[in-house]
Amino acid sequence: MALQYVGLKEINGPLIVLDNVSNAFYDEMVEIKLENGTSRMGRVVEIQGRRVVLQVFEGTKGLSLENTRTRFIGKPMEMPLSTDLLGRVFSGAGRPIDGLGDIFAESAADVNGKPLNPVSREYPRNYIRTGISAIDALMTLIRGQKLPIFSGSGLSHNKLAVQIVRQAQITDDSGVTSDDFAIVFAAMGVKNDVAEYFRKSFEETGVLSRVVMFLNLSNDPIIERILTPRCALAVAEYLAFEKDMHILVILTDMTSYAEAVREFSSSKGEIPGRKGFPGYLYSDLASIYERAGIINTAKGSVTQIPILTMPNDDITHPVPDLTGYITEGQIVLDRTLDQTGVYPSISVLPSLSRLMKDGIGEGYTRDDHADVSNQLFAAYAKVQDARALAQVIGEDELSDTDKAYMKFGKLFEKYFVAQRPDENRTIEETLDLGWALLSTMPRSLLDRVSDDVLDKHYDPEKAENYKV
Repeated sequence: MALQYVGLKEINGPLIVLDNVSNAFYDEMVEIKLENGTSRMGRVVEIQGRRVVLQVFEGTKGLSLENTRTRFIGKPMEMPLSTDLLGRVFSGAGRPIDGLGDIFAESAADVNGKPLNPVSREYPRNYIRTGISAIDALMTLIRGQKLPIFSGSGLSHNKLAVQIVRQAQITDDSGVTSDDFAIVFAAMGVKNDVAEYFRKSFEETGVLSRVVMFLNLSNDPIIERILTPRCALAVAEYLAFEKDMHILVILTDMTSYAEAVREFSSSKGEIPGRKGFPGYLYSDLASIYERAGIINTAKGSVTQIPILTMPNDDITHPVPDLTGYITEGQIVLDRTLDQTGVYPSISVLPSLSRLMKDGIGEGYTRDDHADVSNQLFAAYAKVQDARALAQVIGEDELSDTDKAYMKFGKLFEKYFVAQRPDENRTIEETLDLGWALLSTMPRSLLDRVSDDVLDKHYDPEKAENYKV
């Protein structure tokens, strides 16, 4: 029979302290019973000898120092697991909130996950098509990769996340769209209207049946926000490594998560680091991001797209800075493009996918993918140089070459980067569009592609369809 501890030593914000506790362990779950008979859940967050600090999920309001009863459950927080999770909506702590009742679990797993043995990891290959040209052609998302989106306050990252959920697909070896693909979507610290926007968008477009949603609202306890990505990843790992499915995990907004970690760290009296974040923020983020991957004992994969908003659009802020160290590339949204009406406002030059080269080309996308991608990057980089020069001497004084680059830049942003929120382009349409836009420039300027490839794809007649 489990022991019950009566009374508390102290209450400090979301934390309570018990003395003379034996055999407790870190992350162990506890049940806290109040004087009125209701109960709350908590977990062990710090152990100092026989002194134990607990974090209460629903907050400490109404707790009594004398009559509160605490029971240690003897195991960490677990997420009930079943394929019935698909199509369901949960709170940030994994409780059903869609009115459809509890999950009949086949098993349960520790939300903190298990470290993947590096020897068992498979190298990520093959791609996930998002239907968004700028991503699919220039910063391709590879199965098993972690590819964050760096956004800013007020930018269209929520709309972009919904479009990715709606359009993301994989194909099997024969090129047929695979049914073994699902999405785990976790929103942290979002307002009620944003949460409703996500839910309604998935329901109206009919994709909710292949989505597992976790919604943590801005007025929910911060401990729930810290648990949300871990609950989501526990579900993703189960579906990928036990049910052999390919899972795309979208986590938004990781900045809200990091700020919850900072608040929690401050309540424990820990010494702050950069901008008040704890010194262990790097390892904490890594414990989430490194749960993406492919293992050789399962056919499935876990791919991550963490979305984070950069305070003041500062890419050197600790959250995007540390995220960039851990992940394999980034997709950066640009405020200037957004203000000119371009959606999605993806800034091409600072964006990249470090695993892209191993998941594209013949057998994956198309044999000319790398060529068109390299040439689009090179040409658009020259566009920025021409625009900088035009600001000094005026556009009329530019050389014919620079004018050609200026024209290409406008066409590239208008037709390639920009697309409708409901526009789902195939990889063939994306690559053909890239070649058509490159064909608006003189052939002599296409210096990143061999003559054999240009003979096959350079076609000025197709370029006539695109006007500034």
